Amino acid sequence: MEESARQLPSGEEIFLDHVGHFAADRGAAGEALARAGFAPTPPSVQVNPGPDGSAAPAGTGNVTAMFARGYVEVLFKTADTPLGRQLDSALARYPGVHLIAFAVADAAAHHARLSASGMPMQPLVSMQRPVETVDGPDIAAFTVARLSPGVMPEGRIQMLTHRTEHTVWQPRWLSHPNGATALLDVVIAVDDTTEAAARFSRYLGRPAIGVADGATIALERGRVQIVTPAAYQELTGGPPPPALPFIGAYALAVASLDALKARLSHAGIAYTARDGAIVTPFPEALGQGAWVFVEKPGALPWRR
Repeated sequence: MEESARQLPSGEEIFLDHVGHFAADRGAAGEALARAGFAPTPPSVQVNPGPDGSAAPAGTGNVTAMFARGYVEVLFKTADTPLGRQLDSALARYPGVHLIAFAVADAAAHHARLSASGMPMQPLVSMQRPVETVDGPDIAAFTVARLSPGVMPEGRIQMLTHRTEHTVWQPRWLSHPNGATALLDVVIAVDDTTEAAARFSRYLGRPAIGVADGATIALERGRVQIVTPAAYQELTGGPPPPALPFIGAYALAVASLDALKARLSHAGIAYTARDGAIVTPFPEALGQGAWVFVEKPGALPWRR
């Protein structure tokens, strides 16, 4: 499949839009991103706008690393709301990545599709957060379709429609010292790969293709790679998953692996070079798991 180079999907396309680390210390997490060569945005607090113009706290805030395709966010608790308490519960399982978000052109249509298929859904929600632009204060706005808690034990798995591409992907935030240009794939370790693959296939409306030690679901941009715990450990060369299921790794494209290695070495961050890929454990402030960096998507171990 030839993947789209557009930032946002159209029609029935589904893109892997972003992944989210849940962090207890937003300052340390932002510093960890910067140390690894990302250029994080300033912190922002998310709110749910009301029909009367009021704004209720969503319960979380974020900092992000924005790419030419997709992004990574770090979420932190800002209020004692259901969303804030969900973050606390996830951190109790393990610190790390607990969110996978897929971009769609019409979140409401997918909300209806999933409800009709028997997947319990939370009410469709409009969210926004304040952002600074070169022209002054503005907002980033989204419509989010969330499954009910527990439907996807992997974490907060959601679809969203972006309403303000220009404020989310500001050109000034797209250049990173480590050369990162795109979010590619996400890797999930599970106990039962057949069950998880079938569930994600149903959720995404895309076939799950069985591969050695798991399954892959290809989207119009990005892939979901479902693997056994042993395969995950072999892939990352690190410790076994701290819990199952475990959103344990995600892949990023960079302009140059040599430049990336120089940046990581300068920062004192350990890495392993493997056949055209660099595997790097997350810094402690970002939780447990690993980055897999490549220059070309085809160099990813599970895409070969």
